[in-house]
Amino acid sequence: MRPTPDTPVTTIRSGREGAPTPADLAASYRTVRRATRRLCEPLSAEDCQVQSMPDASPAKWHLAHTTWFFETFVLEPASGGYRPFHPQFRVLFNSYYQTVGEQHPRPRRGMLTRPRLDEVLAYREHVDERVLDLLDSPRGLADAPAAVVELGLHHEQQHQELLLTDVKHLLSCNPLRPAYVADSPAMPRTDPPTLRWLAYGEGVRWLGHDGRGFAFDNERPRHRSFVGAFELGSRPATNAEYLAFVSDGGYRRPELWLSDGWNAVQTHGWEAPLYWERRGGGWHVLTLGGLRELRPDEPVCHVSFYEADAYATWAGARLPSEAEWELAAGDTLKKGNFVESGLLHPAPANAAPDVPSQLFGDVWEWTRSSYGPYPGYRPPAGALGEYNGKFMCNQMVLRGGSCVTPASHVRATYRNFFPPDARWQFSGVRLARDGR
Repeated sequence: MRPTPDTPVTTIRSGREGAPTPADLAASYRTVRRATRRLCEPLSAEDCQVQSMPDASPAKWHLAHTTWFFETFVLEPASGGYRPFHPQFRVLFNSYYQTVGEQHPRPRRGMLTRPRLDEVLAYREHVDERVLDLLDSPRGLADAPAAVVELGLHHEQQHQELLLTDVKHLLSCNPLRPAYVADSPAMPRTDPPTLRWLAYGEGVRWLGHDGRGFAFDNERPRHRSFVGAFELGSRPATNAEYLAFVSDGGYRRPELWLSDGWNAVQTHGWEAPLYWERRGGGWHVLTLGGLRELRPDEPVCHVSFYEADAYATWAGARLPSEAEWELAAGDTLKKGNFVESGLLHPAPANAAPDVPSQLFGDVWEWTRSSYGPYPGYRPPAGALGEYNGKFMCNQMVLRGGSCVTPASHVRATYRNFFPPDARWQFSGVRLARDGR
């Protein structure tokens, strides 16, 4: 079963001041945890077991790790005398929390044939029952555990998106080219609106989260920064536009590429975005709905930072900084093609005369900004301080969410980050240039 537009599968509810009540948390917990299970319904037990590359994880591991998070960071501190479901799960399903203890090696997660999938699902039920008992108890939760529950819900939404991206990569390795969902909605063909340049003046701007509602620690503190005048593309680059770059020898012209990017092209033999395939003289693309002809009107997707930067250079432009992107998004309504639409694929742009379209949803948009701390940033104390801060090196920032992101998970200040050669995420390109 796939998500449908009238099913808000991943909504996280908050109180009027942005801080969720125990009742809000209980409702959100049920909704988010149920959504993860629904995303796994089209998968077989075999699908849930396999790991297609070291950067991906099996669906079974995602199901277990998100449960491990609540057991480790909510139940153990809040419930006196809590006994873990299985003591060895603390190592098997720990991702990267060194202060918690050892981890099973990430590249070998697919080797964990035990516990079985049904045991992992029983683990989820066990933890869910106890977390909901905690949330529904008359005494409720203290502030700190409530904040950890909310963090855990957003953490699980991150893994919902990762689960879909990892499943797509897994299915791409199968010569049968199987579909995750065979009944994905059809999108009418359109002529994408002409790319326009939207101008923004220079000035000292406020950036970062303002403290109202949930945000990850890497979105804070709010701070001022000078941003020069710039222009932003009115929509993401399309397949047709990127195909012109490919046809012009873009992957054979070293002058367009950063040095590390050109090394990646040579090492991996890149000739086009991930999941593009030549069939019968034309290009096809693998989607979660199976293999089909490449549509020129859709946003280009599954490109690395290196490819996005080379395309921007070829187009006589550049990638936006994350400050530029955030300033443009701050005046835009957060609406778009998210996982709830059921498309599970980027949709063509709609005309928007005065504001940039598709800033949210469809494709994550690479920025030219390295992922680092904001001025005055301090990671939280304890194990949860490892959530974001330890990765502030050798990563690039992406903004806006994608077609497999839960709608309630993103905001204008949200900072996603991946290594510059990552391609299996739903990542695309929006052009920018200096102000004129």
